[in-house]
Amino acid sequence: MAPIKAACEDMSCKTGFPEDVHSAVVSRSVHGGQPLLNVGFRSCDGNKKIQFGSSEPEDFRVGEDGVVYAERSFQLSAEPTEFVVSAQDKETQQEWQMRVKLTPEPAFSGASEKDQRKIEEIIFPWQQYKHSSPLKRQKRDWVIPPINLPENSKGPFPQELVRIRSDRDKSLSLRYSVTGPGADQPPTGIFIINPISGQLSVTKPLDREQIASFHLRAHAVDVNGNQVENPIDIVINVIDMNDNRPEFLHQVWNGTVPEGSKPGTYVMTVTAIDADDPNAQNGMLRYRILSQAPSSPSPNMFTINNETGDIITVAAGLDREKVQQYTLIIQATDMEGNPTYGLSNTATAVIAVTDVNDNPPEFTAMTFYGEVPENRMDVIVANLTVTDKDQPHTPAWNAVYRLTGGDPAGHFTILTDPNSNDGLVTVVKSIDFETNRMFVLTVAAENQVPLAKGIQHPPQSTATVSITVIDVNESPYFVPNPKLVRQEEGLMAGSMLTTFTAQDPDRYMQQTSLRYSKLSDPANWLKIDPVNGQITTTAVLDRESIYVQNNMYNATFLASDNGIPPMSGTGTLQIYLLDINDNAPQVHPKEATTCETLQPNAINITAVDPDIDPNAGPFAFELPDTPASIKRNWTIVRISGDHAQLSLRIRFLEAGIYDVPIVITDSGNPHASSTSLLKVKVCQCDLNGDCTDVDRIVGAGLGTGAIIAILLCIIILLILVLMFVVWMKRRDKERQAKQLLIDPEDDVRDNILKYDEEGGGEEDQDYDLSQLQQPDTVEPDAIKPVGIRRLDERPIHAEPQYPVRSAAPHPGDIGDFINEGLKAADNDPTAPPYDSLLVFDYEGSGSTAGSLSSLNSSSSGGEQDYDYLNDWGPRFKKLADMYGGGDD
Repeated sequence: MAPIKAACEDMSCKTGFPEDVHSAVVSRSVHGGQPLLNVGFRSCDGNKKIQFGSSEPEDFRVGEDGVVYAERSFQLSAEPTEFVVSAQDKETQQEWQMRVKLTPEPAFSGASEKDQRKIEEIIFPWQQYKHSSPLKRQKRDWVIPPINLPENSKGPFPQELVRIRSDRDKSLSLRYSVTGPGADQPPTGIFIINPISGQLSVTKPLDREQIASFHLRAHAVDVNGNQVENPIDIVINVIDMNDNRPEFLHQVWNGTVPEGSKPGTYVMTVTAIDADDPNAQNGMLRYRILSQAPSSPSPNMFTINNETGDIITVAAGLDREKVQQYTLIIQATDMEGNPTYGLSNTATAVIAVTDVNDNPPEFTAMTFYGEVPENRMDVIVANLTVTDKDQPHTPAWNAVYRLTGGDPAGHFTILTDPNSNDGLVTVVKSIDFETNRMFVLTVAAENQVPLAKGIQHPPQSTATVSITVIDVNESPYFVPNPKLVRQEEGLMAGSMLTTFTAQDPDRYMQQTSLRYSKLSDPANWLKIDPVNGQITTTAVLDRESIYVQNNMYNATFLASDNGIPPMSGTGTLQIYLLDINDNAPQVHPKEATTCETLQPNAINITAVDPDIDPNAGPFAFELPDTPASIKRNWTIVRISGDHAQLSLRIRFLEAGIYDVPIVITDSGNPHASSTSLLKVKVCQCDLNGDCTDVDRIVGAGLGTGAIIAILLCIIILLILVLMFVVWMKRRDKERQAKQLLIDPEDDVRDNILKYDEEGGGEEDQDYDLSQLQQPDTVEPDAIKPVGIRRLDERPIHAEPQYPVRSAAPHPGDIGDFINEGLKAADNDPTAPPYDSLLVFDYEGSGSTAGSLSSLNSSSSGGEQDYDYLNDWGPRFKKLADMYGGGDD
């Protein structure tokens, strides 16, 4: 029978907490680590790994065995303490929850209540040992009925519950014990058993809301600890007492009801719970309304279902515009509402009356006024104001305006201001004062949503809007605009073309006539009379002008009045120019190429004429009679109305460039003709008719313009080369001049004077004679470099040896020294034919020499023959005249 029994247990097992709400009574002083209760979680699969948790981890902790411990020491308040215990399967993540309600233990006074009832005795069933005769049947286990124990018992404690005894205690010395939550498992110590007598007792008051029942197991063993009886299960049920007040799930409940609702309309539901047994009177609640505020229009506008907590309306007259909110005090009482024995609690229900469209918009005035200048658009001319008692900025309050009359042409529309709910009368189509001077509009206003059913007010409100149109100075306009005039081209200057006038739409304003002026005339062909608008020509009209597009010429004119402010309007005059035969045809292209021989040598040409049909093609092509060589060498044949073919008449024509005149006549009436020159390049050709001596022909046939361009390029190139050479020479001279200058430390002069002019001789130059002072010391000959000369010299012969001056020259020897140097320079054939700077190996100070102009250099040169200077060219002619030719 054991396997059958196990299968039945598995089928009836359900994993989870035994109840949704577990209530327990604990002492007011809770100590940290104190076990409070066992959650009694049942796992049908013993292999499941369950993890427990608490919603208040700072105060309560759940162990792995399901025992709830206090995490810290604290005092319980008079009101029950609630928290949630959760259990989660670590593998499947499935989760179970149970709400735990802890109630502090009440303080009892007086003597403890004595249990006068007779202690029941539970006897273990006798069981035959396994080695006994197999013919004897084993007794079945007893089914022990549950033990009912009231909660909150006043004692005395420990209080005996039942006595457990084995029928084998007569032959054996037995020891009794109990196991399970409440005994050796948390909460431990609630139930104890006398190991000798088997007396099971409870040690303290129980709380059904904390633990509703205890499942214990009794054991009987011998003195050696051997089990002599099968364990028996003992179930102790805690009998509920009315020790908990009802508790509302929310202290304040919010609900809504539309205004004007009929009696019986559902509003909301309030809910309270009681930790006591819900299946007994202790947990059966009843609801009622204690008060209603405000009490208008009736003190009993609502009622509540005493069992379900549903609140409904019982009276008509809900009006949001009068009362927007009601506050109800709701009471919940257990013991089925018994006011004498039941416990009660209260909560607040706030009911908001929602708006419905029970008030239409109403205009604040019967007539509204506005004005608008003519020709104005998108301007607001009047504000329509309405009042609506419904809730602002809701569809029941938002107004919609409609024009019901007075605007057949659709000049106005009415928009709604979303903030103020005003109607904005706006002009959407321009108004002409001369046509409409006043409007009287009829408008209606209604809400976005229709009125609620049963409302006796009219669904809309109406009003009139009187709008005055203000006259303003308008722009004059040309009639017609644009104006088209057809005219033959070639109309001479000063001719009257047409009259282009404008009209002023302002018929009710006093103002003078219009004035006209020209605004746009691209070719400057026209002028307009400022008073009467007559248009005359100032130049010849030409259809072939670049300002004419598709035979049409456009000009724009301006008409202005003298109103306040002055206004003006523009008009366009379109002149359609008719073609006349005023242009002769021309040949195209102007150049062509052909071969020296007859075949192939055809040249296709085209006649072009700026005129149009019938003053253009078909064209006639012919060659002139003079010169005679034209017709002798060439012939022309027309192949179509616009094209002809020019070819050689003779078998061979030498390569070169030929000007062939061609006379072309158009088909106009009268005809127009012209002689066009076609430049033909005749060249040697291959079998395919392609030129083989293009370079020669091109070189021989360069036009005058090309030759001039080539010459200009050559001249410019030569000028650039010349400028570059001059610049290089000047740069070389400057460099040589710089090289002629000695080091400033060795220079015996202050500066070098260069005059770009010719004078009367040395007398007109101011020399610094201080540089010729007598030196104090004489430089040794070994230091003087040999052959000192100018850097620009080109020596041909050996350098002459200048006389060496004495170690201590006399001041009078200065002249001799200079004369000797001058003579050496005059006799030096390598010296240049012009005065130059001579560097003397001489320095010193205190010289008494006079001016160099006093030296008679010509005396020393008298003995020298300078006639060879004439052989050196014109550059040395002056020196030859100065030194050569004898004394004269």
